[in-house]
Amino acid sequence: MNKVVIVGCGNVGMAYAYSLVISGSYVDELVLIDVNKDKAAGEALDLNHALSHAPKKIVLKSGTYKDCANADIVCICAGRGQVQGETRTDLLAKNIDVFKSIIDEINKTNFAGVYLIASNPLDTLTYATMKFSGFDSRKVIGSGTTLDTARLKYLIADELNVNAKDVHGYVLGEHGDSEFVAWENATIGGNKCTEYLNKNQMSRINYDVRTSAYDIINKKGNTCYGIGMCLLAITNAILNNERKIMTVSSYSKEHDCYFSRPCIVGKRGIVKQIDIKLSDKDNAKLMDSIGKLQDDKKLIRKNLA
Repeated sequence: MNKVVIVGCGNVGMAYAYSLVISGSYVDELVLIDVNKDKAAGEALDLNHALSHAPKKIVLKSGTYKDCANADIVCICAGRGQVQGETRTDLLAKNIDVFKSIIDEINKTNFAGVYLIASNPLDTLTYATMKFSGFDSRKVIGSGTTLDTARLKYLIADELNVNAKDVHGYVLGEHGDSEFVAWENATIGGNKCTEYLNKNQMSRINYDVRTSAYDIINKKGNTCYGIGMCLLAITNAILNNERKIMTVSSYSKEHDCYFSRPCIVGKRGIVKQIDIKLSDKDNAKLMDSIGKLQDDKKLIRKNLA
């Protein structure tokens, strides 16, 4: 019995839950937890009413942190959204407090599975989860740039009129404004994308990858479906030991922070990190992105004191 617990029943958490239900995923039991217990109960009831049309039966309910004890994955989607005029540092400070309270509760159980993090600022909150939980870093994974990489593949495929599944490439670094497309490593049909795209096209696609979330949020208020499907893919990779290569956010001992690079994802979480060869220009971009994550650790250290 594969069991997943989702903490946070907002737009992202419920898009993920819905994806698990309708896709015929490897999940057998799904538990929803939210600070608003009525909302979690209502969401569970609503999803249960969809099960007669789902590919497989899932035991689905709202619950408490005690349900984490025997879970294979705990996915944290909880957190406070950024309001107008609020800085990224302000948002981080609020969400670190939220995460500490959540993980303190989970620490009281015997949870020994994999943490999957989807809240923002993503990389720093994944780092905070590792520190607050005391878990092996391989069992604490952030959704990272899996969504940004999916956006990249869609945009290239749309530009060249090919199937997005046949586009291979990565968005690396921070899940945020300093992320970048590793163009020299992007391919279609075995050939580099640079053979098909000119500099203007690549510049536009790179910009659209980084700003897609802002555009969607301005139009509808949130992003949820894309990340929900990415969380589904990561979940299946873990539960079915797929050893799938994904740009999740993983821990770098060298830099003492989390950032996204290709990783083999399997039953135990991060099976292996893949250090792809980057051009000097792209390596400089990666170092710059990693540098932007360093100051965030000060707030975490303060909470650990």
